[in-house]
Amino acid sequence: MGMNNFGIAALAGALALGACATPMRRDEIVTSGSPCMPVRFDIYFRENEARLTDAAGQAINAAAGVLRTCEVRSVQVLGLADATGASEANLSLSQRRARTVAEALSAAGLPAPAFEVAAAGDAGATTAGGAAEPLRRRTEVVVDARPRR
Repeated sequence: MGMNNFGIAALAGALALGACATPMRRDEIVTSGSPCMPVRFDIYFRENEARLTDAAGQAINAAAGVLRTCEVRSVQVLGLADATGASEANLSLSQRRARTVAEALSAAGLPAPAFEVAAAGDAGATTAGGAAEPLRRRTEVVVDARPRR
């Protein structure tokens, strides 16, 4: 495995194991040749918390470490909350989650011209039928990365 492929595999492994990221197929990871491509991953939180777990912190450091060599055009961070509790409190919680993740990515050295930080609170946390949507205690991160020219 070449250095770039190892970096991509390490990033994907850290994200999948440490932050319950959306899984990528192995052929997508290994054949790309460069870690510098658009990527989306999720960082999960404990109920009613905006503090990073150890695993989430490790995943953020791994992502920043791999993407540090890229041209990062933008980073979008969207905080979410589940439907437990009042909507106003959930919006505040999702804002804190998004800020926590953006600050951690920046502190880990992720180069970005701008972080777009937003929060959705518990909007969309229940289906039209009133059922709770699972796994809403998270922050979605989308990084537009390209190889440096």
